[in-house]
Amino acid sequence: MNTQQYEPWSIDTMIEVKLNQPDDFSICRETLERMGISSKYQKVLYPSCVILFKRGKYWLCHYKEMFGVDGGEVRWTRDDIQRRNRIIGLLNDWGIVEVVNLDLIQDMAPLSQVKILSHKEKPEWRIEKKYTIGAKKKVGSEVPT
Repeated sequence: MNTQQYEPWSIDTMIEVKLNQPDDFSICRETLERMGISSKYQKVLYPSCVILFKRGKYWLCHYKEMFGVDGGEVRWTRDDIQRRNRIIGLLNDWGIVEVVNLDLIQDMAPLSQVKILSHKEKPEWRIEKKYTIGAKKKVGSEVPT
């Protein structure tokens, strides 16, 4: 029996950001690929967030939020939200993005809950994305949790 407490989600919970330069999109996407949760037993990283460009705006989203954008059910926890906020806060601090409303990311996970790979480490790790923007869904497949 799953006793996990899920948090409400709506499009309004997504975090809008601004990019300082056009190249920052690629930099942000690549950096997000190296931030997330790691396997305890193997060198596998599961990136937590993605960058979305929609209707002329940029959004940094937890991958579970993207299921909602696609019209599916979002089953995310406070831990997911806090991890997303920590990652977005780091990107803001590093000058890669500018968060439109910093008040929305105040509740952050400790840095110890986010694995960050350096460029040098990346080739040694397998990156397994839980969501890929633009990927076609398989017929009959369920939204992952």
